[in-house]
Amino acid sequence: MRLEQSLPLLGLLLCAVGTTAQQGEFLVEISGTTVTITCPLEDENIQWDLPRKTDETRDRSLIIRDHDSAPANLSCSSGSKRRQLYLNARVCANCEELDAWTVAGIITADLLITLGLLILVHYFSKGRKGRASTAGDSRPRGQKMQRPPPVPNPDYEPIRKGQREVYAGLAPRGI
Repeated sequence: MRLEQSLPLLGLLLCAVGTTAQQGEFLVEISGTTVTITCPLEDENIQWDLPRKTDETRDRSLIIRDHDSAPANLSCSSGSKRRQLYLNARVCANCEELDAWTVAGIITADLLITLGLLILVHYFSKGRKGRASTAGDSRPRGQKMQRPPPVPNPDYEPIRKGQREVYAGLAPRGI
């Protein structure tokens, strides 16, 4: 079988494996201090095994109200099938939930305020370019100011012809 003919078969096989892998996952939703857990089993009669009492149990969903953020081992079973879950959900009573549009609005407002401040600083600093400073600086500024030539350093003077014998004793030594 050639590679071109086996690629669709491979894609179909990967989709089938991915679908069966997703059937064994719990769905956990957190809202305030309420935790809702959905069992991955598809049956009608699901038994939940919990360390503490809960407020409400539906067919596949378990609702835990006023969860105290303590870790718990949960399991749901139906007949001979059993799935286990280690729940370590952190909940917050005073937290606010933000949807995607609210977060996008906050970020957009922050960027617009920053851009506005940038434009204001540019506008007010634009007129100050040609003004002289009031600090009483007596040095001339601008393009007409010339730097003096650098002061020669006597340590780096070139060796003159008459002084070569001074450095003649500095020949490399053998080790």
